[in-house]
Amino acid sequence: MTHELVSATLPVWSIIPFAGMLLSIAIVPLVRPEWWEKHMLGAAIAWSLLFLIPFAAAYGVGESWFRLLESVLLDYIPFIVLLFGLFVVAGGIAVRGTLAGTTKINCLLLFIGTFLASWIGTTGAAMLLIRPLIRANAWRKNKVHLMVFFIFLVANMGGCLTPLGDPPLFMGFQRGVPFTWTFHLLPILVLNLVLMFALFAFLDKHFYNKEVKEGRTPLDLIDENDKQPLRLEGAHNLIFIALIIIGVLANGLLPDMFPAFANGAGLHIYDEIVFPYATLAEIAIILVAAFLSIKTTRKSTRDLNEFTYAPILEVAKLFIGIFVTMIPALILLKAHGAELGLSHPWQMFWATGALSSFLDNTPTYLVFLQTAGALGATQGITTSVGTVSQIMLEAISAGAVFMGANTYIGNAPNFMVKSIAEENKIKMPSFFGYMGWSVAILIPLFIIDMVVFFL
Repeated sequence: MTHELVSATLPVWSIIPFAGMLLSIAIVPLVRPEWWEKHMLGAAIAWSLLFLIPFAAAYGVGESWFRLLESVLLDYIPFIVLLFGLFVVAGGIAVRGTLAGTTKINCLLLFIGTFLASWIGTTGAAMLLIRPLIRANAWRKNKVHLMVFFIFLVANMGGCLTPLGDPPLFMGFQRGVPFTWTFHLLPILVLNLVLMFALFAFLDKHFYNKEVKEGRTPLDLIDENDKQPLRLEGAHNLIFIALIIIGVLANGLLPDMFPAFANGAGLHIYDEIVFPYATLAEIAIILVAAFLSIKTTRKSTRDLNEFTYAPILEVAKLFIGIFVTMIPALILLKAHGAELGLSHPWQMFWATGALSSFLDNTPTYLVFLQTAGALGATQGITTSVGTVSQIMLEAISAGAVFMGANTYIGNAPNFMVKSIAEENKIKMPSFFGYMGWSVAILIPLFIIDMVVFFL
């Protein structure tokens, strides 16, 4: 059976295991938290098999094996290796010294993280800044808003300005979108940051005053003799972050620079699946950077960060289930995306964003980029999937990057931040509780974006 026939005949109800996986992530930790912590990998495998077995029965074991390898080898492994590399390397950089969790300091940390996200990736920036933010506010009782805004700004929105910031934009770069084109998103980012930081400063000042009235004291009120100067420990890991960035860039540039990497050259795995040499080079460089970080960073530095592998293991367990069970959703989107009638920028903004909130935003971006390329634009950005008007590309890019903040699973750093916060005894909102924050804060913001930029 051809892959095209599968795409044409796959029923909509095949996404039920994906819905089950999402509901498990949302509900089970609330009902059986200890059970979930021990058995989340088993749950992910069970939902995956609930899709794969009926799919194999309907379309054949070969087709099922093809789809599984395509998702795991070509999408999941590069995805989790990049996260692992950034997690390990950033975990080796610690900020020592007295850092007070005042509103001014918190805004500064969020701004630095948001700025860095476009250059070292949302994962790199999030892993670099989350622990200093937690330590600076250790004296506080009310800290949830800090984590939520950190996810909004550092783990998502900040990554919109370069292809290094977020994987969807890098996929666009690989398909012909110029490296500096993403600076077109700067006006949208600036507007969002002005509104978001104004709201954050208001909320944080409110909680700050409440803490002080209840007798808790920020570090900046400690006697001057007890203060320690700020210093960066494990700074040599910045070299390894640069090495990871080189690895990511190599994946996109090697095919253009060397014939041995061009035209999809790689290791033949099964059927039409080829593991590209360029991706293999990226993975090797990232793993070398992680290995060197582990070997050269003092244990005391990682201890200061309270570094453990638990957050990345949690992401790896949950996202293997997400990547496998979302296979039918992506097949259906690819087959029928052009039939959705998305011909206006605001429609692309919301469609890409809504699906990026629950699906991996990289394949979602690619599906709608392909859809936009088929609209027949005569002016705009020339890509390998056709010419896409600039405003349409802005809508797709902003939707994929910004709306990954709508749920914990919208972008992998979201879950990592949640996990690190919970390791540090911060009681994070549930899946739906977090969505309450995003619906109340982000959806009105995105409506403003739509009216100002995409109507």
